[in-house]
Amino acid sequence: YFHSFDQSNFASRLMAMGKPVYNAVTRYSEGKPSIVFVPSRRQAQLTAIDLMTYHQSIDGKTFLGKESNTEEISTVAENLREPALQQVTTFGIGFLHDGMIENDWDKILELYKKGIITVLVCPMDICWNIKCYSHLVVIMGTETFDGRERRYVDYPIADILHMMGMASRQAIDNSGKCVIMCHTPKKEHLKKLLYDPLPVESHLDHYLHDHFNSEIVTKTISSMQDAVDYITWTLLYRRLSKNPNYYNLQGTSNVHLSEHISEMVETVLGDLEASKCCQLTDDGDVSPLNLGMIAAYYYVQYETIELIAASLTAKTKVRGVLEILSHASEFGTLPIRQGEEKALHILARNLPQKLPESAQFQDPRTKALVLLHCHFSRKALSTDLRTDQKRVLCESINLIPAIVDVISSNGWLKPALAAMELSQMVVQGLWNKDNVLLQIPHFTTEIVERCEAYDGEEKIESVFDILTLDDDVRNDLLRLPDEKMADVAVFCNNYPNVEVTFQVIDSDDITTNDPVQISVRLEREIDDEEDEDQDDSDLGKVAAPLFPKDKREGWWIVIGDAKTNSLMSLKRVTLEKSQKITLEFMAPEEPGDYNLTLFCMSDSYLGCDQEYSVPISVAVGDSDDDASSGDESE
Repeated sequence: YFHSFDQSNFASRLMAMGKPVYNAVTRYSEGKPSIVFVPSRRQAQLTAIDLMTYHQSIDGKTFLGKESNTEEISTVAENLREPALQQVTTFGIGFLHDGMIENDWDKILELYKKGIITVLVCPMDICWNIKCYSHLVVIMGTETFDGRERRYVDYPIADILHMMGMASRQAIDNSGKCVIMCHTPKKEHLKKLLYDPLPVESHLDHYLHDHFNSEIVTKTISSMQDAVDYITWTLLYRRLSKNPNYYNLQGTSNVHLSEHISEMVETVLGDLEASKCCQLTDDGDVSPLNLGMIAAYYYVQYETIELIAASLTAKTKVRGVLEILSHASEFGTLPIRQGEEKALHILARNLPQKLPESAQFQDPRTKALVLLHCHFSRKALSTDLRTDQKRVLCESINLIPAIVDVISSNGWLKPALAAMELSQMVVQGLWNKDNVLLQIPHFTTEIVERCEAYDGEEKIESVFDILTLDDDVRNDLLRLPDEKMADVAVFCNNYPNVEVTFQVIDSDDITTNDPVQISVRLEREIDDEEDEDQDDSDLGKVAAPLFPKDKREGWWIVIGDAKTNSLMSLKRVTLEKSQKITLEFMAPEEPGDYNLTLFCMSDSYLGCDQEYSVPISVAVGDSDDDASSGDESE
């Protein structure tokens, strides 16, 4: 069923749809489950409240299922986090959105699938995330606001078809019903799109750079001809001749097809070569370069790796790395919702560090930077911004190791250490200058101040110091209830206590320009009682209440010379109980005594990094002796 509305203003049109949505649900659902799709999270809540109000005022009834228990539903509603959700759930209506806590999401879906609530209201952007079906689907509006373009854009036709397809309860209903409410000028266009067969087209040509880069690294593509052959195995190749206008093809003959694919391959490989991800010879042979390998290993877009390599310098600090990270292409698709520019501007004014002068609040990358700043400052955010922040954090923890690898390729020590500190900041939600005790759950600035003012035998400066306190002293300093103290205990017990030992192999026989090997052993110190109780799989699991997903510890082992800012060797390892690795690097060109530094850097915790002095003596190598004797004979 199509229902069109003449109001040209988007907000007015949505208000006009309120009563018709209720009429559609009561008329077509026949008491069976219904799903209503709306343009935004805020509209989902408003529509759920409108449905409840209309049904109560007109019929004096609820949308609860026939076999539902009022007491049971009231008990479930009391345990929900959102007040609006608690209210509408008791009337048989639920709503979902991306920013909900997982517990509420699962409970609402469970109530819907059991038939206890019969109406579910969802924003359109989660239509692919919910795995449930209904007798009736109502699509309330077919446009949503795009902040990047600053206008309302139509839903993708594939999304509309998917929403319509959810009105199908197999083996229960003989038919499903769908009501589409739209702007009057769009009605005929939507009818044509929905009633006529819709061809499935390929969009591989928009994402070909990263595909090619991965295949070049794995040696699947080693020449331009291999790249052309690769395309002939894809849906893109099949559709080029079937729908040439869609792909800007000049004709459908073999000559036209061949020229189009060759031009596409040349353009893509040329872009990859310009970004230093691959090397192209005059004969058409293609080979991977270091940046391309890093991009393929970490699944980073080629534009991002090019930006990282071009922006980093030997003097880049944490702030510079943070700005480079926020400008990654991966954040280019962050949504900018209506009114968010103002909210971001207000947040930015209260941040401890100023944004770059070029920052524009309609730019998704500026939004990513603001959200990272808010994470480090632990600022409260709206539901939508919190959802976007989770996405930014998950992407960031994948991008930072790529940044570290690019820096290590250039042999810069201080920027590499800065990037590693940034990884710790992202996981724990703190600035690197904050007190490390703030990592501990439920610790506030007041508790930290009490710990700093503690006048005991030893000052409280690290997480380990909290563990060594007597119970009475600890309780007096923290003043937390038992359940919060349990969280503190879990964090402190998970906090890594790693012993690092190292040995320079053949330290008496190091000569210029010869490889030097350093054997490093990491061993986690575990109490015997904990060792018996703790499963090996739990070792290395990071306690990070502000990070949105589970993470395991990673460690960077670095050898460098702080005086010359040179990074000589780097390895990233995971650690359960113990780990042994060998670092190898070339000895300096000049003979003499050198004082290098071994860094053991965590990627997840602040305050547990270690550094050790590694003195080495470099003697004159054989090649140097030969050269000097040759000079003397002359």
